[in-house]
Amino acid sequence: MKMGVLSNRICREDLKPGDHIYSWRYAYIYAHHGIYIGEGNVIHFTQSQGGREIGTGTVLDRVIFSSSSSEASNCAACGDQSGRCGVISSCLDCFLADGELYLFEYAVSPALFLAKPRGGTCTIAASDPTSEVLHRASFILHNGFGVYHLFKNNCEDFAIYCKTGLLVITRISVGRSGQATSFLAAASAIVSSPLRYLTTSFSGLAAVGYGMYCFSRLISDIGVRRDVEKVAVEMLVSASAGCQGT
Repeated sequence: MKMGVLSNRICREDLKPGDHIYSWRYAYIYAHHGIYIGEGNVIHFTQSQGGREIGTGTVLDRVIFSSSSSEASNCAACGDQSGRCGVISSCLDCFLADGELYLFEYAVSPALFLAKPRGGTCTIAASDPTSEVLHRASFILHNGFGVYHLFKNNCEDFAIYCKTGLLVITRISVGRSGQATSFLAAASAIVSSPLRYLTTSFSGLAAVGYGMYCFSRLISDIGVRRDVEKVAVEMLVSASAGCQGT
C-alpha cells in the first residue's frame, strides 16, 4: 500500500470488500469512483454514452467527464458493457480502464484533509460498517441511483453515500462529491471578492486565493456540512422513483 499525503495508491491484494476506490481519467482531470465488493468486482455509477444522462448539458459530458470506458466494452468477464449505464457491476480491470488504483480515505483529520490539495480523495466523515456499505451498494445496483448529474449526483456521490448513508437535503447546493466542491472552490477563489484587494503582490494574491480555496473545500466536506442527514437506502430509492414518476 502506498498511502500518504500526496498519493492514495493501493495494491490490489490490499483491497477489502466495502472499500471506496477510484481511478484517475484523462490525464488526472477527473477520477471515477466505485465500491469494491470483493472477488475482483466493483459497483459504480456510470454516465450513459447515449447521452440520456447528462452532467453539464455541454460537450464536456462526452469529451471530459464521461465515466464509461469504451476500452472495456468487450471484456471476457463482464461481457459487452458499451450500452450499459447507471449503476453497474464490473470487474476491477474494466473499472480501472488501464488506470492506477487508489483508495478513498474516511475519518481523516481536518489537517490531513487540507494537506491534500486535490479534492475527491478523502473526507472527514466516518465510514459505516462494511455490511451496511455492501448492502447499500447491492440495493442500489438493483434499484438505481437516479439521474447522473456532474455536480449533484455523480460516481463519487454514489460511493460516498454507500459508505456513509449521508445525503445533502438542500436542492440549491452541490452534492457530496469532493471533486465537484473543489472545482467550485477554485472558481470561487479566482473570481472572489473584496479579499483580492487586501494585497497587490502576486504572492499575496496567491496566498489569499489558496486560503479561500482550502476554506471552501473544508466547509463543503460531507463530514462538516450541516445540510446532510442519514437516509436509509430503501427510502432513497423510493424517493428517487417517486421523483422520476412525476
